[in-house]
Amino acid sequence: MSKSAHGSALPRTNAMRMLDAARIPYEVLTYEVDENDLSGVHIAEQLSYPPEMIFKTLVAHGDRTGYLVFCIPVALEIDLRTAASLTGNKKIEMVHVKDLLSLTGYIRGGCSPIGMKKSFPTYIHASVEAQPFIYISAGVRGLQLKIAPADLIAYVRATVADISREAGV
Repeated sequence: MSKSAHGSALPRTNAMRMLDAARIPYEVLTYEVDENDLSGVHIAEQLSYPPEMIFKTLVAHGDRTGYLVFCIPVALEIDLRTAASLTGNKKIEMVHVKDLLSLTGYIRGGCSPIGMKKSFPTYIHASVEAQPFIYISAGVRGLQLKIAPADLIAYVRATVADISREAGV
């Protein structure tokens, strides 16, 4: 694991270029990709940060509103009923992994709420407001961005809400 300011020789992702253009500060952290365990909890363990500070990006489709993006702490699961109600949908289904790249430009384990092919309504878990900063995918496996929650919320024009539940509940 290494930590880097964003002036280093790390690969530049679309998310990084967009944040640079918007003059939004961030830091890049690298971690070893484990193809057998792409979970965010595993990434949190590798980076030695609590899982409530590492947010995963999920993409879903609402029956009334179309595609939606959700960012939640890695140890939680999205509550589809709550998310549907919040977004004005009767039903929400997760986008199939095979459709993620063509829809967003990102693959599983490297999906960022910043820099998708199109801008979709974005919802971030309410616990984000308790964090001084959070980590999100930089848009590729192996890179995370450390960013201030207020900067992320403003940039993606997110709605902050309680949209998840404990994993396995």
